[in-house]
Amino acid sequence: MASPAAADTDDGEDYPFAISGNVRAAGEPIAGATITVTGEDFTNETETEKNGSFRVGVPTKEGTWTIELDKDSLPKDVTVPDDFVFEEEVEFGATSTVTRNFTLGAAERTTTSFWDQLLSRSVNGLNFGLMLALAAIGLSLVFGTTGLSNFAHGEMVTFGALTALLFSAGLGLPIWIAIPLAVILSALFGLGMDAGIWRPLRRKGIGTVQLMIVSIGLSLALRYVFQMIIGGGTQQLPGGSTTIIPGLGPIRLTVTDVVSMAISIVVIAAFAWWLMRTRIGRATRAVSDNPSLAAASGIDVDAVVRVVWVVAAALAGLSGVLWAYFRPGIKWDMGTSVLLLMFAAVTLGGLGTAFGALVGSIIVGMLVEVSTLWIPSDLKYVGALVVLIVILLFRPQGILGRRERIG
Repeated sequence: MASPAAADTDDGEDYPFAISGNVRAAGEPIAGATITVTGEDFTNETETEKNGSFRVGVPTKEGTWTIELDKDSLPKDVTVPDDFVFEEEVEFGATSTVTRNFTLGAAERTTTSFWDQLLSRSVNGLNFGLMLALAAIGLSLVFGTTGLSNFAHGEMVTFGALTALLFSAGLGLPIWIAIPLAVILSALFGLGMDAGIWRPLRRKGIGTVQLMIVSIGLSLALRYVFQMIIGGGTQQLPGGSTTIIPGLGPIRLTVTDVVSMAISIVVIAAFAWWLMRTRIGRATRAVSDNPSLAAASGIDVDAVVRVVWVVAAALAGLSGVLWAYFRPGIKWDMGTSVLLLMFAAVTLGGLGTAFGALVGSIIVGMLVEVSTLWIPSDLKYVGALVVLIVILLFRPQGILGRRERIG
């Protein structure tokens, strides 16, 4: 029995999960071929695009799904092998998308060389590293000015993605309006946390260890509040593109990837100008270097810390939006999954140094993506833990950090 909603839907945009793939004959894409996906009490179908790709949305990832290529929809000049299978059964794994390809005719199996794979994954790693840098820079700023290792920073990343989803899917705003609003609301969220939690605790003279424990508790509380709001599934932000840009050789980038990288570079450049050229930026560097000396010089340390929380939360919120497109999808614990990577990047670059966090994030991002050439993708984040341990053993101050002096 087909679902009534399936008759009006021919792609994956209206459903949280999707089955995608390509249809090719003798290495050439086939356009207009009909693909039907059937599950329990649900049927959905679509036609392949000009490049032979298809994407069929389904409402759940549970159970077994049957994907069928309609033989009668193929062009008359396509040669179908006698043993070709037009119907396959698929099951979802940990991700929200499962891929199955149909290859007909005498197509030759093409292999990608090691160096082509290395180049492609390095570019993807650079993209991942740039969006990781947005969050890690804020984490490093907070540590540099307050001494706090904020374990709730991952939830600030999740908050940005959730608010973008609220404004776009919930309120129906265009995504190009929803994202700036999400960043602004994230900044206000950071201001509220500082005013309601961190500043009162600082004024009471609470130590950094106690503050860190509070941040762990705050992280757990926010995480499960997010789960209550959106559930345990994966939600998709609108406006993402899965079409690979042609003409880039072995590099596989979508329009969304290029826009994400451009936004990250522009925002990081603007932040660097703010930190180096503006009065409040110079005051932030002074407080990060020596809070007591900065206060003795007439700098309002509390005001600087307040600005740092606003900037850190805004950068984390933007990072969450870009991360939601890169994963792809939004989950209640998505920020927690990259928290270790943020700490690894900050430690690698140098604790408390914003530019060190940028360098460390790019290195960690590229390491995570390139490491899948040798290890399973499920273990790729383990490399960040190895980096963290090695840096702490051999260069605790990080790449751009300074060795602490005693006396």
